[in-house]
Amino acid sequence: MQFDLWFVYFFACVGLSLSPGPNGLLALTHGALHGSRKTLFTIWGGAVGFIVVVALCMFGIGALIKSSLIWLSILKWVGGIYLVWLGIQVWRSPPITTTANYEVNAVNNWRLLRQGMLASLTNPKGILFFSAFLPQFIDPNRSLALQFVVMASTFVVTECVVEFVLASSASRIRRWLKKVGRAFPPLAG
Repeated sequence: MQFDLWFVYFFACVGLSLSPGPNGLLALTHGALHGSRKTLFTIWGGAVGFIVVVALCMFGIGALIKSSLIWLSILKWVGGIYLVWLGIQVWRSPPITTTANYEVNAVNNWRLLRQGMLASLTNPKGILFFSAFLPQFIDPNRSLALQFVVMASTFVVTECVVEFVLASSASRIRRWLKKVGRAFPPLAG
């Protein structure tokens, strides 16, 4: 891949990473609940999921999903159900505290990794974006495997940096979130 073409691709990746999405929201939430170090597992899970999504799109499966309305609808429903489930899990999670909370700190790292991976795998926006966008940067005269490594690693590194900044920011404002949370009346059950 030529450097000027990669540079354009890199800025598109930055734009996609900065746009609101399930992985960014998950990193923000986990950063506030578990701190930025624990959220690294969520971010790494998302990175694995994004590598799979880029691979699927780059090697032609994205075109199959895009051309089949049924598969696209199934993917949208699965992604939507998963996002609702994540929202319920956040709603049921313990309140944010500034002191060490054993229940929050004892969260399973594998669970965080799995949540990050599922959030990226079930996001139809990523699949549609990559299946429409990647072909513009693929050079048919060069190794597809090498181009996959360059494109996937560029996006994954960009996404991981953005999500870590979100998680760190959320972790830093935990005290403020705790104070604001007390100002709201509890929900009637």
